[in-house]
This record gives sequence, structure tokens and C-alpha cells, in this order.
Amino acid sequence: MLTGFKHRVIKPNPKYTLTITSSLTIHEPNNIKAALLHPGWKAAMNDELITLHQNETWQLVPHTPNMHVIGSKWVFKTKLKPDGTLDRLKARLVAKGYHQIDGIDYIETFSLVIKLGTIRIILTIALVKHWPIHQLDVKNAFLHSNIMEDIYIYIWHNH
Repeated sequence: MLTGFKHRVIKPNPKYTLTITSSLTIHEPNNIKAALLHPGWKAAMNDELITLHQNETWQLVPHTPNMHVIGSKWVFKTKLKPDGTLDRLKARLVAKGYHQIDGIDYIETFSLVIKLGTIRIILTIALVKHWPIHQLDVKNAFLHSNIMEDIYIYIWHNH
């Protein structure tokens, strides 16, 4: 049986018809070296590092052989305004959590995630009641909780 996928036929999903397409030519880099060549992405990376430092997210320590060090990577995203024009370039430094070992880097995990059905209900109520809907992008969000384990992350950054 031949399917549309095998013939590379891709139909847009109708539930995403309200998404904005933009003719913006700024491409999101797929590696750090490409990002460092663009002044906007480099500035976004520096902003992220400054914010992490100001929030005392980490403490620099010398590497010792008994440490289990987790890698990190940069994630880049172009943020657009509702009209499709550039709002800002966003860079996030994230830990490669899949390198963590249960009992060493963490004991248990919990991630509160909102369900898509909840978002649909809220949007439906807002539309029925003619409430204005605005998009909110939090520049940096930090959980206010203590981590009991020592977690060591390798961060590579070139100014």
C-alpha cells in the first residue's frame, strides 16, 4: 500500500490554521558555531548566561574525577510578534537530561504540564465571552525549589 507519507505528500493539519507564517529570513542555527557568527544570536546567548548568573543558577567548581558531568546544549528560537515580524532571538542553555543517572543526578522527577484539552477549553470560553487573547512569552522562568543532589554540567561558551 502506498501512503501519502511515502510520496512525501504533507497536508496541513486544519487545527493549526490560525498559525502565523512569516517571510522572515533569520534562520535558527543548529549549532553553537553558527550561532556565534551572528551578532543577534551571540547577544541572545550572552543574555541567557547573564540571567543564569544573576539568578545564582549555578556555582562554578573545578572538575574532579568522581563527578558525573552532564553535557549541555544551546537551543535557539526565533520569536515573532502577532503580525509575523521579528520580536527577538531567544537562546536557551539546557542540560542534556538524558545523560542523567537515577540515584546519582536525581532521585525522582516531576514535571507539571498543562493538557491540550485545558488550553482548548480556556480559548473556547475566551472566544464565547469575547475576551481579548494575548500571547505571553516569559523571558526567563525559574522554579523556586531546592535541588538536594549535586548536579554537574559542562558548559561550553566562547565569547
